[in-house]
Amino acid sequence: MQTIDLSQESLRDLNKTLQSQPPDTNQTAWEVLNPKGSHALAVGLDAPITVTVRGSTGYYCAGMNKQATVIVEGNAGPGVAENMMSGTVVIEGDASQYAGATGRGGLLVVKGKASSRCGISMKGIDIVVHQDIGHMSAFMAQKGNLVVLGDAGDALGDSLYEAQIFVRGAVKSLGADCIEKEMRAEHFSLLSDLLEKAGADARPDEFRRYGSARKLYTFDIDNADAY
Repeated sequence: MQTIDLSQESLRDLNKTLQSQPPDTNQTAWEVLNPKGSHALAVGLDAPITVTVRGSTGYYCAGMNKQATVIVEGNAGPGVAENMMSGTVVIEGDASQYAGATGRGGLLVVKGKASSRCGISMKGIDIVVHQDIGHMSAFMAQKGNLVVLGDAGDALGDSLYEAQIFVRGAVKSLGADCIEKEMRAEHFSLLSDLLEKAGADARPDEFRRYGSARKLYTFDIDNADAY
């Protein structure tokens, strides 16, 4: 285990060290002490390493992540895992606004609650929230899956494209063009896999699925593969 203490080293040096790890590094386990809500911590990683942050973080933790596993033993500020490409980000506490924004791949797990606009403009990321999410979540979400074990706030899935939303609890209201859809065999299989990966204690048959009514943009089912 490699340890970096932010009470003794700078955030810039921390990120430089983590970003410089090659794909074949043998230094795969890292821990960060005394994060003290630092912004842009563990951003731009591109190696199969595991970074455990012993405390809460500020804005944009684990942004642009590729390959790495980042575990935050606390809460995360706005924009955690923003523009994530691959790998896994786990928040043991709560996440603030726009968690997983514009994410293109990988898995984001929030074991507490997520605030407003969770998954805004997501483009392929999978997000699993163990508790509730705030209003306008999955706004303009294009691709990927948002799984919510708790309740969802107002305007869920507003202006949705082809992302899928699965909610176990109550939905306060649906946004423009977002509707409830049938749960088919492939959705149960997908949801089961995501719940297992996220360590979530829930059954797929407890969820409802929401998606786009496809009324707000030009869509032709015959050209679905092109979207």
